[in-house]
Amino acid sequence: MTDEPVPVYVLTSHARQQMARRGLSQETVHLVLIEPEQRLEIRPGRVVLQSRVHAGTLGRIYLVRVFVDMTTSPPEVVTLYRTSRVTKYWRTHS
Repeated sequence: MTDEPVPVYVLTSHARQQMARRGLSQETVHLVLIEPEQRLEIRPGRVVLQSRVHAGTLGRIYLVRVFVDMTTSPPEVVTLYRTSRVTKYWRTHS
């Protein structure tokens, strides 16, 4: 498993809708794509890039998960979300 970045990508209309709905900025999504803390293969051709981010006035840590279809050129961001349940999705490398 590698944490390779995805510097060139396309945001699908669904991904844009989810960004607006979930209050995620394009800058945050871009940072996860170019500097992911983790890259997990969900199935052949589909990966999730994820990073922990600080958000809000209380400095809570959230996990931003960005799902990318790697079979297209350029890769397509298909959906994304932010969750406070970091430990549920975070994978420790052994």
